[in-house]
Amino acid sequence: MIVSMKKALFTITLLFVATLSLIAQNQFPSQIWHKGNIYGADGQTYSGLVKYDLENNLVQLQTERISTFTASNVTNFEIYDEIYGGMRRFYSLPYSLNGDYETPIFFEVLTEGNDIALLCREYVATDSRNMGAWGPMGMNPFWGPQTMTGYRLAFNYYFFKDNQIQKYSLKKKDLFNLLSGYEDEISLFMRKNRLEHDKRGDLLRITAYYNELNKN
Repeated sequence: MIVSMKKALFTITLLFVATLSLIAQNQFPSQIWHKGNIYGADGQTYSGLVKYDLENNLVQLQTERISTFTASNVTNFEIYDEIYGGMRRFYSLPYSLNGDYETPIFFEVLTEGNDIALLCREYVATDSRNMGAWGPMGMNPFWGPQTMTGYRLAFNYYFFKDNQIQKYSLKKKDLFNLLSGYEDEISLFMRKNRLEHDKRGDLLRITAYYNELNKN
């Protein structure tokens, strides 16, 4: 009987762990605590579990207690995304989201070079096309559309060039204007690798390729 009880408890434990794993995987990255570091504007480094909120430009640190930082008192933070894989870095940069005055907000840096950097800001959008569907949650770092019941993970992209942050319109001609000087090479690179001009992972590869070309 004791053996049977032990087996039953072991099975319940496995099911509990599996359920926790499933719950975690069915959350968006901003809803999860990640191991990471926060670098304060005061020069201090804070390590622990980190959760970010790009909508409100806040980042939280969980140690013995939970501390909340704004983009104004943080220079950057980094997380290791254990579920989706890879280190992700976010920087506080001055930008005018609503056409008013510039204020520090968080941008994720996808790739950077001497001439240009690709930034993004993620948000959760209503997805009427996938109501009731669970979509792919792949990453690393080319994760594409993520969906949960009625919602999807979406992105706004920005290029940091000539000391300015420019929002990317997702139009192909604007991409070539931003990555000027190597239009033929980039066009060939995109065709050979079947890359699109409006997907996260593809934009990352295109921008990284441009920065490699621009080294020469």
